[in-house]
Amino acid sequence: MKSLDSATRSAAVAGLFYPRDASALVRSINEMLAGAKRSDLKTPPKAIIAPHAGYIYSGPIAASVYALIEPLRSRIRRVLLLGPTHRVAVRGLALPGCTWFETPLGRIPIDEAAVAAIRDTPQVTVSPDAHELEHSLEVHLPFLQTLLSEFKLLPLAVGYAEPAQVAEVLDVLWGGDETLIVVSSDLSHYLAYREAQEVDRGTAQSIIELRSDIDHEHACGATPVAGLAITARQRGLRARLIDLRNSGDTAGDKGRVVGYGAFAFYEDSAGAK
Repeated sequence: MKSLDSATRSAAVAGLFYPRDASALVRSINEMLAGAKRSDLKTPPKAIIAPHAGYIYSGPIAASVYALIEPLRSRIRRVLLLGPTHRVAVRGLALPGCTWFETPLGRIPIDEAAVAAIRDTPQVTVSPDAHELEHSLEVHLPFLQTLLSEFKLLPLAVGYAEPAQVAEVLDVLWGGDETLIVVSSDLSHYLAYREAQEVDRGTAQSIIELRSDIDHEHACGATPVAGLAITARQRGLRARLIDLRNSGDTAGDKGRVVGYGAFAFYEDSAGAK
C-alpha cells in the first residue's frame, strides 16, 4: 500500500451541498444546531450515523445527532469517517492517499498513525479517485470543524466490501474516549412520502436492533452501517434513534423523497436511556 503523500484533498461540493463562504457556512451550521431536536440521551455517543445530502435537505437531521457531541469538544481528538462511494467504484475500504482534507473552514490533518495501524489489512486500499468528488464524507467535515477543537481524520470511502470487513477495521481503530466514529448514510431513495416514512421506520428499527442485514435499497451506506452494527454488538453498545425525516419534511416535494436518519451509539451505562 502506498504511503501518504503531501497532497491536500480540496473541497469538491462547497457551493453545491453547503455554502462556500466560510462565514455563511458557520452561520448555517450554528442555526441548524440551535434548531436541532434535543435528545434526552445522557451518555455521550461513541459513534453516530448521519445523512449526507445537501444541507437544505438533510442538514437539520444531521444537526440533531451532531448536537450530542458538543460537550465533547475538547475530548475528541480523532474522527473515523466512513461513507459510501457514489461516483467511483472501489473494492474494499479506500483511503484518500493525502495528508489533509480541506473545506472552507480550513484543513484537517489525516491521522497517519491510524493509517499505519490498518496498512496491512487486506481490505484497505488507497484510491484518490474515489475521494476526489465524493460528497458522502465531505459534507460532515464542516459540522466536525465547527463542533470540535482540534482533531485528526481517518476518512474511508467504502465500496464493495463485506460488513465484517468494515467491522474488522473499526475494531482496530476503536480507541477510547478520544475517538468518534461517524458513519454517513441516507435511507430510502425516491419513494412517495408516506411509503418512504414506512420503509424508513423499518430501517431505523433494524439499526436500533443492531442488525447487519440492511441492504442498499434501504440505506446507501448499508455496508458501513452494518459494519458498525457488528462492532457495536461485540462491544456492548446500544443504538438510539435521534431523528427520522425525509426531504419532504425539509426542502423538497412529497412526490419523490429521500429518507434521512440520525442515530447515536453509546455504552449501556447507568443512567443511559
